[in-house]
Amino acid sequence: MIPRYRAIEKILERVDDGDVVLSTTGMISREVFQTEDRAGNFYMLGSMGLLSSFGLGLALLQPARRVFVLEGDGSALMSLGTLPLIATEGVTNLIHLVLDNEAYESTGGQPSISAGVDLSQIAKNSGYRQVMRPEDVEALVDALDQAMNNPGPQFILIKVGIAPVADISRVNLTPIEIRDRFSTFLESSIN
Repeated sequence: MIPRYRAIEKILERVDDGDVVLSTTGMISREVFQTEDRAGNFYMLGSMGLLSSFGLGLALLQPARRVFVLEGDGSALMSLGTLPLIATEGVTNLIHLVLDNEAYESTGGQPSISAGVDLSQIAKNSGYRQVMRPEDVEALVDALDQAMNNPGPQFILIKVGIAPVADISRVNLTPIEIRDRFSTFLESSIN
C-alpha cells in the first residue's frame, strides 16, 4: 500500500507543462492542489462519479495533450459504464489512475466495495490497452513511465492508505475560477 500523498507526488512529478490533470472530489483534489496547483489542473468539486467521462471528452477534444484522470475508488465505482466507453473510444492520450483506499474518505471513511471488486480487472475486461497495479512507489514510477511512453488508454490502480495529509486546506478557488483558468489553459498552445 502506498501513501496517497506520495502517489500524487510521483504522478505530478511526471506531468509536463502541456498536460491536463483532472482530480476528483474530496481529498484527492485537496492533495493535488496542495502538492502542485497549476492552471492545467481541474479540480472536480462536488460532482463525484463524473471525472472519467469528463476526461474522455477532453482526451477526444484535445488529442495532442496527455490527460491524467485521478479519481478514487468511490468515483470509479459510480461510473463503471465509462470504463468500457473509454476503452472503445481508444483515446491514446488518456492515463486513468484510480487511487483506491477502499473508502469514501471525505464523507467519514465509510467502506466502499472496492475491497471485493477488482477495478483493474474491470478495466482489463473493458479493453484498456494496458492495465497496471503497482504495489509500491518504485513500481508506481515504472508504471507511470510505461503509461507515458505507450499509447492509451492506460489504467493504473493504486491501493493507497486512508490517512490524509495533516492540516490540509480545501481548494481555495471558486468553481468559476477553476473553470476560467482551465479554459484559458486549454486555449493556449501546446509546447
